[in-house]
Amino acid sequence: MKRKCRLENEKGSVTVLAVVMLALLTLLGIAATTTSSIEVQIAGNDLRHKLAFYSAEAATAYVIWSPDIYGSDNITPGTFHYFPNNTDPYVEITDAFPTPEELGSNQSFNGSVEYASSGDPPRGSGYEAGEYEAHQYKMVCNGYSSNNTTMQLEVGFYRIGF
Repeated sequence: MKRKCRLENEKGSVTVLAVVMLALLTLLGIAATTTSSIEVQIAGNDLRHKLAFYSAEAATAYVIWSPDIYGSDNITPGTFHYFPNNTDPYVEITDAFPTPEELGSNQSFNGSVEYASSGDPPRGSGYEAGEYEAHQYKMVCNGYSSNNTTMQLEVGFYRIGF
């Protein structure tokens, strides 16, 4: 004799289905929350690195507006002049990086300018070789932001002189 088994009692099947759907939605919510939290951390890190980069960029502007750092007193190869340097009258700092210059509550910079060499002015610069010299410098600019974020720029430039 064959027995046919039929499930006729379907009471509670909707509850099981609802619990399974609720579990899936809970997992989806946890994944979305975790992703959002990580994206907020990434955005914060990106902001701090950009602030540090802009601080290092500000250091290059500081050097441009401080000709004493790369002037005729800084023409010994291998000699570093450190900045910021707000001494009046100007006295070069040659021993170590000074305290960073504050730009705001969470931005600051410092750096150094090193005399590299001298030679003929670059072609097309408008200055005559033999009459003028191009004094080449290397600038290292450090930018700082919150959470010990640091950015360093190395920039080469030259000054035309006699």
